Amino acid sequence: MQGNAMQEEDTSLHGLIDLERYPIHHLDSERGREMIAECRRQLGHDGCVVLKGFVPDEALARLERETERLSPEAHYNQTETNPYNSAGDPSLPASHPKNRFDDRTNGFVAGDRIDDDTIIRRVYQHQGFQRFIASVVEQEEIHPYADPLAGLVINVLREGCQHPWHYDTNEFIVTMMTRQSHGGGRFEYAPGIRSPEGENFDEVERVIDGDRSRLKSLDLQPGDLQVFFGRYSLHRVTPVEGDKERHTVIFAYAKEPGFIGRPERAQRIFGRMAPVHERLLEEGMERSDSLAD
Repeated sequence: MQGNAMQEEDTSLHGLIDLERYPIHHLDSERGREMIAECRRQLGHDGCVVLKGFVPDEALARLERETERLSPEAHYNQTETNPYNSAGDPSLPASHPKNRFDDRTNGFVAGDRIDDDTIIRRVYQHQGFQRFIASVVEQEEIHPYADPLAGLVINVLREGCQHPWHYDTNEFIVTMMTRQSHGGGRFEYAPGIRSPEGENFDEVERVIDGDRSRLKSLDLQPGDLQVFFGRYSLHRVTPVEGDKERHTVIFAYAKEPGFIGRPERAQRIFGRMAPVHERLLEEGMERSDSLAD
């Protein structure tokens, strides 16, 4: 019975992912093991791996129509933020990263706006895809968020929108671009610039000041899948240029089941909270590490 279920599950990915090039349904095969080893090598080297053309052209056209249909559901927010998403610190110099603020304007389509029959929802919830990602990030297993808003998200950047220098809340993130803008919208990052042992503020300040010596820049294209250790790598998306929106799907997973994002973050990113966030506000939350954000 289990074998039949696995076969049916694998079939559901055909046409949605280039399984010939990326045999995520045969991870124990020689080619599957080679693929995982190469992904891990790249992640270990600079905290990021990009699988070019992960989605075949036919499915990509459907994906673009899907995110285009959903993009009007995006909630836009504009804030001035530092890399740590925190208040400034008047006890520190104005040049310190905690006191360096930049415009952050972008839109997010919350997960509860994304239908169960969409391609991106099917991929996100697919156990074979989850096993693949878990293998890449060297985890026994990973779990979809229990957060109804933040687990599966579409990021929508229109002209002038950007993500300034920042870190991610979770240790790793999985994204897939479905639509590129006419210009700008370039992903840049400083791999492993901080660690759980320290913030490395001096190096962060140099990056913000314009030092590009340790930066990497990615030419992401629609259909590319990216796995990124954004908790420790300072990164940004440069301002979008032109009247064509940039769409990126964010697949968020956690190491443990039942993960819920912070209520204040849900309010800021999506303009609202779900009932589970309101309960968490009453109960309180604890951080999983001591990093500044």
